[in-house]
Amino acid sequence: MATGTDPQAHARTRGVHEPSRAAIRERHLRGDRWWLAPAATAAGLLAFVVYSTWRAFADADYYAAPYVSPFYSPCVAEHCEPMRAGPNWEIVGSWWGLSPALLILIFPLGFRLTCYYYRKAYYRGFWSSPPACAVPEPRSRYTGETRFPLILQNSHRYFFYAAVLVAGILTYDTVLAFRDEHYDWGHMGLGTVVFLVNIVLIWAYTLSCHSCRHIIGGRLKHFSRHPVRYRMWGWVSRLNARHAQLAWASLVSVALADLYVYLVASGAFDDPRFF
Repeated sequence: MATGTDPQAHARTRGVHEPSRAAIRERHLRGDRWWLAPAATAAGLLAFVVYSTWRAFADADYYAAPYVSPFYSPCVAEHCEPMRAGPNWEIVGSWWGLSPALLILIFPLGFRLTCYYYRKAYYRGFWSSPPACAVPEPRSRYTGETRFPLILQNSHRYFFYAAVLVAGILTYDTVLAFRDEHYDWGHMGLGTVVFLVNIVLIWAYTLSCHSCRHIIGGRLKHFSRHPVRYRMWGWVSRLNARHAQLAWASLVSVALADLYVYLVASGAFDDPRFF
């Protein structure tokens, strides 16, 4: 910026509209349907938000022995349904009158909202920041994640620790799914398969997180001195290459696991037992 130039005027013309850039009338030169990807992303995320909001506030039909919805586990409110499957700690007193899911979903939701892939997804899908490559943003200034509220994205690593704990609890729920309605072990139903697929995808997505990769080996200067961590870093790096796919797959699987419990608990159908 030249000396004496009005800073506000410069801010209004920065980016692709910088005076030093080529003067092109068109907003972009892309001829493909570049808007399909952000539109599909917005539609997918919006569908999950609507469904999860409905289920989170429903406060009903989240337990069908031996399955407990991943949206409600662990159940920490005093008024939780009596369950013999899944942790039922009741550490929150009777003063909490809302759905117990609201006490739990904040942690996996915070993990996903601050996830690097999901940032890209909803930045592009909802905020058009930018909507696609080579398509500029519809705003003149960009502050990134240096100001409130986006500066809260830096809490991703801490949400990762909470997400690992939640994934561990959901693993326990999956183990308990190998029981029948009488709580006898050695049984398996369709719900067990649903829970198995969900927990595998949940762990794969969680471990593919960029923060996990950095925690394991991001600060090592000599991999040769840490062969175990180097091997773990290699495994996580391979998962990290599929982070976007795992993000969507686990998002769909956790919704389907909750939907399955809801359908069985509401009496829509009985859980088919294989043995």
